[in-house]
Amino acid sequence: MPQEVSISYQAVKSKVYKLIDAMVEGEKTAIEVQESMQRWWGLIHPADRAVAQKYLLMVLDKSNATLGAIILGLPGKECKGLRTLESERLPKLPTRADRAVVSQPM
Repeated sequence: MPQEVSISYQAVKSKVYKLIDAMVEGEKTAIEVQESMQRWWGLIHPADRAVAQKYLLMVLDKSNATLGAIILGLPGKECKGLRTLESERLPKLPTRADRAVVSQPM
């Protein structure tokens, strides 16, 4: 039986940043990142999932804001195209019905 993982803001942030780094470095694909998150979620005790989801959403929101700030902070005319990306050109995340329910595994 797998061992349950500890839930803290720092632990969630570390998990997310490790996965981001692995994808940026080409060590993991988007599918592998999704599978890793599903395995990790399965290790979280059902009673801790609400807190885990809260921390996860906080980390993802801050990460997204940081990426936006990086794009907007790029200097010069050569980066103007990056700052004016249309939302249609950005990848869309699929919606999932079970995301609203924190007690079910991903």
